[in-house]
Amino acid sequence: MARQFWRLTVRDEFSAGHALRRYQGKCERLHGHNFAVELTVEGERLTPDTELLLDFKTLKSALKETLQELDHRVLNETPPFERINPSSENLARHIWQNVAHRLAHSADPQARAVRLFSVSVSEKGSQTATYLEMPDA
Repeated sequence: MARQFWRLTVRDEFSAGHALRRYQGKCERLHGHNFAVELTVEGERLTPDTELLLDFKTLKSALKETLQELDHRVLNETPPFERINPSSENLARHIWQNVAHRLAHSADPQARAVRLFSVSVSEKGSQTATYLEMPDA
């Protein structure tokens, strides 16, 4: 029999400025974006009562809390981006790490039961960086 699992995806956005260090081109100068973020979790068990993997409200809240720390900031002056380049790739990993921590320490047992699958960050609709972690085989 096939293994069953579900994936849930939420989307949000934030506005911020950044300058890409060591980039040879106009993006090395300070500029801004309305970043779009897509976050996906997965799991194998639905709640017995409501038959939900996780309440979307819980997932959206974890993402929103993480993005509030980045919203309307100069990312180059915001930890950890004062040390690492505020690229879309590094933003996706940073958001992943923060949301994973929030879910793992949530009071909601369903939040602790899901696995973060991927985080994607888009500067424009036509270009997206996605971060995910694959368990070792």
